[in-house]
Amino acid sequence: MTTEFFGKTLSGPFTIPSGIVTTATSIIQYVFDHMPEVGVVTTKSIGLEPRLGNREPVLSQYAPGCFVNAVGLTNPGARESVELLRQLRVPVDRFLLTSIFGGSVEEFVEVAKLLAPVSDGLELNLSCPHAKGYGMAMGQDPALVREITAAVKAVVDIPVIPKLTPNTPNIAEIAEAAVAGGADGLCAINTLGPGYTSAHGHPVLSNGAGGMSGKGVLPIGLKCVREVAAVTGLPIIGCGGVSSAADARAFFEAGATVVGVGSALVGMTTAEIADYFRTLQQDLERGSDRAESLVRYDIDTNFRPVTLVRNERVCEDIAILSFDRKVNVQAGEFVFLWLPGVGEKPFSALTDDPFSLVVIDLGLFTHTLMDLPAGTQAYVRGPHGIPVQPPEDARIMAVAGGTGLAAVYQIARDFGNAEIFAGARSSDRLYFLGESARIAELHVATDDGSQGFHGRVTELLRQRLQEMSPNEREQLVFYNCGPEPMVHAAVAVEREFCREEQIFSAIDYLTKCGVGICGACATPDGRRGCVDGPFL
Repeated sequence: MTTEFFGKTLSGPFTIPSGIVTTATSIIQYVFDHMPEVGVVTTKSIGLEPRLGNREPVLSQYAPGCFVNAVGLTNPGARESVELLRQLRVPVDRFLLTSIFGGSVEEFVEVAKLLAPVSDGLELNLSCPHAKGYGMAMGQDPALVREITAAVKAVVDIPVIPKLTPNTPNIAEIAEAAVAGGADGLCAINTLGPGYTSAHGHPVLSNGAGGMSGKGVLPIGLKCVREVAAVTGLPIIGCGGVSSAADARAFFEAGATVVGVGSALVGMTTAEIADYFRTLQQDLERGSDRAESLVRYDIDTNFRPVTLVRNERVCEDIAILSFDRKVNVQAGEFVFLWLPGVGEKPFSALTDDPFSLVVIDLGLFTHTLMDLPAGTQAYVRGPHGIPVQPPEDARIMAVAGGTGLAAVYQIARDFGNAEIFAGARSSDRLYFLGESARIAELHVATDDGSQGFHGRVTELLRQRLQEMSPNEREQLVFYNCGPEPMVHAAVAVEREFCREEQIFSAIDYLTKCGVGICGACATPDGRRGCVDGPFL
């Protein structure tokens, strides 16, 4: 297929809509380098100033393939985004569409001026339904849509593409206003709503409500694109509920030039997304319809109740929480713990039966957990991530710092033939050592020498590897987890003695959705820790 789009002959006719997957530059570059079917890469929406967005939960599934989200326009701000986007290598057959938002006409203009030099085009977010004062609040007013579009067009010399809201009785009127303001193209639609989901009597999203996406909005998306195409001859990016080649064909028939695929990517690993888009384009070329069979309609985001039995303080900022029942989690996977009204965070299960986890006091949610009283009911969703699969004859070397022991203890326990290296600043920050010694050969290091080896755990690891023969080292598989500097130090040591493919590491990148859709857990090489890992 050949798609002409603002002077470029695109390598493929698809995009991933703003705010989904391609939200970090490392992921964007990976898509540029490995997914030619995605001819237009759309960034997350970028505002003038940094914005943290909403507390988790930020995503809820109300039916298979149907979602409500309220990420809250999380972004690092326009100035930092300029530096990040400048690092991208954009192929000649791709189009980098930078999504921007503002709370006023003036903000839109300022952001546009900053980001235009590093973009092929600008998408104007006039349609987000869950961020107060932004998006839909502006996009429902034809006069304001025209004013914002004209103001941005006046200060940039690249294509300007307003993204339209479906939450209006007459989207054609909004489209005509954008055209009158000088729009070069249009995008339809953003999420529907806002919508609401609940679990166990509580609203799931911390924002209370969010934008609806996925298979359920397909008829609305097609209707809106058809109505927009009827009043303008401009290029249209059509999106909303696409998961199959039949859906994509329907959008092209309705008038779309480029088709966006978003929520259908939930739960897919990076390799699976590449395979999905490859299959989707083949379907269009061959008249087949195989791609939807790759969509993960089996993703489980339901919450299950657990009751806190014991909250044991290890030291001032570390605690072990033990609950009343088992959770089904395999070694290497993780779960989310949700406290309605407070938030949710991902944890490795220290033990699965009964469920326990280790908490370190780092923010609002974990600070609340530190003093959570016995008897408190919380909720678990998951498991998420990919279980580890060491070779049958492997000797496992589990290297942990801080709360990282929780992520590697079950690996050592379930697969055996293991050594555990546990490190901490001081002896009062060590925990679960007796249990670890019962299931593996245990090595302990403290920075201050108050217990075990006096020094870093990575120095102790080097000593142990030096003692081993080359044949013994060939059988090793490393699982590293802990603070990022410790993990990088461990990997550096392991590379001195072993091959790269023997080393797996889990770093605590920020994880928000847990199903790969928000991209918050992007790694430097463009993978997402929650679906490609956590052990990478």
